[in-house]
Amino acid sequence: MMNNLEKLKIPDGADGAIITSDINRRYFTGMKSSAGTILKFKDAAYLIIDFRYIEKARKTVKNCEVIEQENLTEQINSLMKKHNAKSLAVESMDMTVHRLHFFREKFPDAEFIDSDELSNNIYDMRTVKNADEIEKIQKAQEIAEKAFDEILGFIKPGVTEREIALKLDGCMLENGAESLSFETIALAGKNTSMPHGVPGNYRVQSGDFVLMDFGAVYDGYHSDMTRTVCVGQPTEKMSNVYNIVLDAQLKALDAVHAGMTGSELDAMAREHIEQNGYGDNFGHSLGHGVGMEIHEFPNASPKSKTVLKENMVVTVEPGIYIPDEFGVRIEDFVVVTEKSHRNLTKCPKKLIIL
Repeated sequence: MMNNLEKLKIPDGADGAIITSDINRRYFTGMKSSAGTILKFKDAAYLIIDFRYIEKARKTVKNCEVIEQENLTEQINSLMKKHNAKSLAVESMDMTVHRLHFFREKFPDAEFIDSDELSNNIYDMRTVKNADEIEKIQKAQEIAEKAFDEILGFIKPGVTEREIALKLDGCMLENGAESLSFETIALAGKNTSMPHGVPGNYRVQSGDFVLMDFGAVYDGYHSDMTRTVCVGQPTEKMSNVYNIVLDAQLKALDAVHAGMTGSELDAMAREHIEQNGYGDNFGHSLGHGVGMEIHEFPNASPKSKTVLKENMVVTVEPGIYIPDEFGVRIEDFVVVTEKSHRNLTKCPKKLIIL
């Protein structure tokens, strides 16, 4: 069976490809590092990496030849001559302008092709997950859900948003997370109306919603979930809004399947929220892809023409945010299947009252 590096298509008109981004390098080699250069030619591939990582690379990287970096410019030049390469495609969506100028300055006789074709080829591969990737994402989600179970016993009147966020972070790391998917969002009271607010020193009060958006990384793969709970009894309006969001999410989950577009999925939740009078209070997309990065393709947005395929992983996260009152978001993420989906999120969604 071909590995991912062998499957990577070199763009037409290029003799090879150069990959320098940390995420893509890890995707193709399976090894985490903060530096290193992959050179992929039609008949061979190489990882040039420095002394800090060479021992690990030689032990773990099996799908290309590992070379210890000494003089990167000379080593790239030598390999290009070996494979009679005059042009290299670059990651247009990841390589900085400064880095591109560096290569063009050091290799004046070579062509560095900065069209989007190589990046598109890579992201097309990364968007559709294999069984091993899905298993890692599931393990990341299991870690996050353990943290959620623990945080429910911690939240009470008097604790601050920052304390909740720090507790969630600690729980995920203690339960095996490599790192956090992103800076944890933990908001309470009126602050929950800010979809991506920053946890502060506000202290939870009885009657508050507490909104938590968080995720864990396991072996390079992310999870993502949001739950909104209530400390004490919610008002009738709070309960009503919560149920509108929940019903919107369930409608979208019931509809998701391979072959539909991201905009069609978004509409399943958005139309329900609009019909209940809160369309102006749902200002973000329904979802996004998740994998080695927390935000990947595909997007489930009003304008997304992306067609969902089997084994894509996408979030389903409708929300309603009423300024200076409260907000509600409920987020699961799913693996798209031919006729439906497999939900990777197992936490209950019925409103939890603490």
